[in-house]
Amino acid sequence: MAKKQISQSGYNKLNEELEFLVTVKRAEMAQKLKEARAQGDLSENAEYDEAKNEQAILEARINEIQYTLDNSEIVDDDDISIDEVGLGSTIRLHNFRTGKTETFQIVSSNEANFAEGKISDESPIGKSALKKKVGDTFLVDAPVGELKFEVLEISK
Repeated sequence: MAKKQISQSGYNKLNEELEFLVTVKRAEMAQKLKEARAQGDLSENAEYDEAKNEQAILEARINEIQYTLDNSEIVDDDDISIDEVGLGSTIRLHNFRTGKTETFQIVSSNEANFAEGKISDESPIGKSALKKKVGDTFLVDAPVGELKFEVLEISK
């Protein structure tokens, strides 16, 4: 299986979250389970059931982060090209449908945050923009229909 690319900052952010979940949240969860268990009969203990569910969600998130980190390849900021769009690139696009200029940073899927202008390399626009150069136009099949963009600028 090919490793998924991730930026150094994205890797660090996931690593910090994992460390927090393992060292702080697990201990809190253990205490919560201990307190709920002390309430008596486990068959009718809603607090215990809720704590067990929260523990399962926590462990699933820990496993998800660990899997992502184990199967990721860090893209160094120095490796980001300004000649063609790739992971880590910040791009200015002309949207032919709206006539507006939009700016996005291409990031891995776990770093994506549209409100911050960070789009995934797996999103329709991100995937279509990869490997494009300044002046290239491309079409995107999006839920709102076909969109046409032109790459105006590529930066780090």
